[in-house]
Amino acid sequence: MALVPPHGGGDLKPLLLEGAALEAEKKAAEGYKKLEVTTREACDCFMLGIGAFTPLDGFMGEADWKGVCGEMKLANGVFWPLPVTVSAGDEEGIEVGDMVALYNGEYGGLVATMEVKEKYEIDKAWECRQTFTTDDLEHPGVQKVMDQKKWNLGGPVKVVSEGGFPEEYGELYAKPAETRAIFEEFGWSRVAAFQTRNPMHRSHEFLAKIAVEVMDGVIIHQVLGKLKAGDIPAEVRVKAINALTDNYFVKGTVVSKGYPMEMRYAGPREALLHGVFRQNFGCSHLIVGRDHAGVGDYYGPFDAQKIFYEIPEDSLVLDPLPIDWTFYCRKCEGMASMKTCPHGKEDRLLLSGTMVRKTLSEGGELPKEFSRPEVVKILQEYYQSLDEKVEIKLHGAATGDVKK
Repeated sequence: MALVPPHGGGDLKPLLLEGAALEAEKKAAEGYKKLEVTTREACDCFMLGIGAFTPLDGFMGEADWKGVCGEMKLANGVFWPLPVTVSAGDEEGIEVGDMVALYNGEYGGLVATMEVKEKYEIDKAWECRQTFTTDDLEHPGVQKVMDQKKWNLGGPVKVVSEGGFPEEYGELYAKPAETRAIFEEFGWSRVAAFQTRNPMHRSHEFLAKIAVEVMDGVIIHQVLGKLKAGDIPAEVRVKAINALTDNYFVKGTVVSKGYPMEMRYAGPREALLHGVFRQNFGCSHLIVGRDHAGVGDYYGPFDAQKIFYEIPEDSLVLDPLPIDWTFYCRKCEGMASMKTCPHGKEDRLLLSGTMVRKTLSEGGELPKEFSRPEVVKILQEYYQSLDEKVEIKLHGAATGDVKK
């Protein structure tokens, strides 16, 4: 069987220039107007560059933005769940027709060039209510939208950088064409993606192993972009995940790779975006567990699963692989889920990344049922090295104090 096709029905659409075209565009950019973009916008350029955001050819114009926010589809009818936009203020003096060089200092300077075909003002609060279901400024994704400048700019981009991700992460970093080649080499066609921004505890391990049982293989697909305060840095997470897969997974059943996006923490809508670009990476399924891409108590623990069954059937070729709440059961003496364990709450040890981070950040000890010892050792060393502790608040999805 063949791999799933890229999203939108065509071929992968990487916008990253190479060779002579790359050098020519870098030279041309010296004469363009300059716009300093945020790290999120820069990471969206990198995702466009590697073809992960196929079939987009740049930042969204007003009709696409409105359609995506309101109905989860582009102006041409193609499904897309979250806006991909770039903003500018009056101070940059950018107008329709301008060629603009997009810069970001944290990612080494010039990241892309853009032809401005539209310049439009948006209702930021409406965008947030539609996509995040809230306009509460405590929500980290909302905060980023509300911090955007006055105007959105729409138009095609040419990407000239990968932001140093290949150099920093080596073989962990992979483009969609590369993961597709790996899956084909392994003979995989049914491939499940496990999304993570955290080191994997026993519950994550259990989810991935359920997928290994029913799929040809699993890709542990890690966010490499900037995270919110309190999240564990990518380099520590990578080390911890490698310790887990090297010691507790059968060789040849999992592939660990990373991608250069920032989390939006948009819960259900972001789960759909994860489905869109995982399809581009060659995945037929996305593991959707508890509180996928959520933050705080803004979303119900299984809202991200439900939304896949609320969108039109032809929205995605990729399917969700929904898995119920998982935990360690003392009576079962092992990992279980609500579907497999008949015992009561008092026998269950609920596991969450938030709980792991909070316990270790406060110098506490994790029970062996929570996480593998090789992983705990790496995380303890990280927390002991911190000069400043970030306060980590527990929320309902982390403690189990929510209704399904």
